Amino acid sequence: MLETIKQAAENFCTHQIQESCKSENEISKKRTLIAYIDIETTEQKLYRVYLAAEKAFVQKVAKLFLEEDESDDETLQDMTLETANLIIGSAKVLAEENGSNAFTIQTPRFEKEGVFDFDVDEAMTLNLNGTELTLAIKEIDA
Repeated sequence: MLETIKQAAENFCTHQIQESCKSENEISKKRTLIAYIDIETTEQKLYRVYLAAEKAFVQKVAKLFLEEDESDDETLQDMTLETANLIIGSAKVLAEENGSNAFTIQTPRFEKEGVFDFDVDEAMTLNLNGTELTLAIKEIDA
């Protein structure tokens, strides 16, 4: 499932931000804005999908959608939620198209600003010209 989310995030970087990104199999150790979306598969398994983005990454999104060169903290939190919604929503469509791991999504939630320190099953980071976006997933109990 993380592979589908990674593909959606790479598509977001390429088609929305119009920059290429490189993936790394680790979690960013930088201070990030962290949001999550809970998803449920067709097999009734629940997962929490985290997106942890550096402020510089989120500022690129704010510049793209809001044309703001320097956004305040509240706007950056909102853009983190919107980024999570766009990427996970795109992953949902990709999963439906390829016929595997179909899922429904819930409302994104902002967790915190800080170092990513959550227990997860899988994680990876996309590096977009020096800014990082960590994607992680954890199966949760119903």
